[in-house]
Amino acid sequence: MSTTSSRTDPRVIRTLQLIRDAFIDLLQEIEFEKITVNRIAERATINRATFYLHYRDIPDMLERMANQMIDEIQAILSDAPNQTRLDIDIDLSVLVKLLEHIADNSKFYKVLLASKRIPVFTDRLTKLMVDLITSRAEKAGSSISVSGASVPIDIAIWHGSSAFIGTIVYWLRNDMPYTPLFLAKQLFLLFPLHQNTIPLAP
Repeated sequence: MSTTSSRTDPRVIRTLQLIRDAFIDLLQEIEFEKITVNRIAERATINRATFYLHYRDIPDMLERMANQMIDEIQAILSDAPNQTRLDIDIDLSVLVKLLEHIADNSKFYKVLLASKRIPVFTDRLTKLMVDLITSRAEKAGSSISVSGASVPIDIAIWHGSSAFIGTIVYWLRNDMPYTPLFLAKQLFLLFPLHQNTIPLAP
């Protein structure tokens, strides 16, 4: 069976989802170091051999899960039309879709982004956000205006990406008290890169 067809095989998709859900459930119950392939297989109602058909070991599973997370987010971001200037409505629409995706998979993101013992997910998402903000910040030139002051782009990017992800984590930890649309609008007020400015943190 080809790699492409195996990825789209409903049985494979279901098995991978069972493994992913089993791992997330276990991570909510026990320490990461205590999670084994046997525990995952038992929770997923599969055998060890089935697990090893898809992953070499748990680190390989984490790496592939992180890749899948980034692929899903990039697919949402790529929906935005190519543009030479930033369009606020388009960017807001994409941000809403991103937050809706996170809300739809809230257990996954809540568990893995909050886990300090599994940094690969936060690291991958941070890099993606840094790249995204960099592409927008570069349109502003060598510096960005912050409350009337000039701040080097790299510092503004570090601040913006960390604050953005931190906001998402707290939103999830507090059981998403705001809708994706409302939160997206607030993030635009906090990080208005379309205006080439970034506000100081309160």
